[in-house]
Amino acid sequence: MTLLQRYFPELTAEQLAQFQQLVPLYTEWNSRINVVSRQDIENLEERHILHSLAIAKVFRFKAGASVLDLGTGGGFPGIPLAICFPEVRFTLVDGTGKKIRVVQEIADALGLKNVTALHARVEELKMAGQFDFVVSRAVTSLGQLMDWSYKLLKKKHIHAYPNGVIALKGGDLRPEIKALPGKAETYTEVFPISAFFKEPGFEEKFVVYVQG
Repeated sequence: MTLLQRYFPELTAEQLAQFQQLVPLYTEWNSRINVVSRQDIENLEERHILHSLAIAKVFRFKAGASVLDLGTGGGFPGIPLAICFPEVRFTLVDGTGKKIRVVQEIADALGLKNVTALHARVEELKMAGQFDFVVSRAVTSLGQLMDWSYKLLKKKHIHAYPNGVIALKGGDLRPEIKALPGKAETYTEVFPISAFFKEPGFEEKFVVYVQG
């Protein structure tokens, strides 16, 4: 049983095959364009793929939902989530063109029809009211994420959690949460990843939800 099968036994054979392709694909691309740190590439499944899928342990996106991965870098958490939720539309945005090129190439190689890779700065996005959730992995503070994301979120909610930001963060989050504007602190939830995954390295990492 693979690491992903252990934690996500519901994955189909097709999804498992796509996940198995990720390591060789990223290894090949990383030799040309450095999208993942060289010390992490040998631990890609655990440090990047599994870490990204911590979001899927908390949020089950509904078919037809639209999710924006802000500052996706090499495609995390967007690519693993797009494999996990094939009926959800994912838009992966980054300001670095070479990284977005890799994201698009990997999405194409996997046959992911639910992924759009977009080279753009956050400030340039003209997608007001298009997304149910904005996801992010170690990009910036929660306050900055909310500033960027608020206008991009749909007003109509279709999930148990109202539309908002879902961030993968580490360390002491209390100062960031306290600094959130308005009533956002009341509508923030923090989920320790170590509650889902027992591998070392997740002890001080969290899935953070902030209602939009």
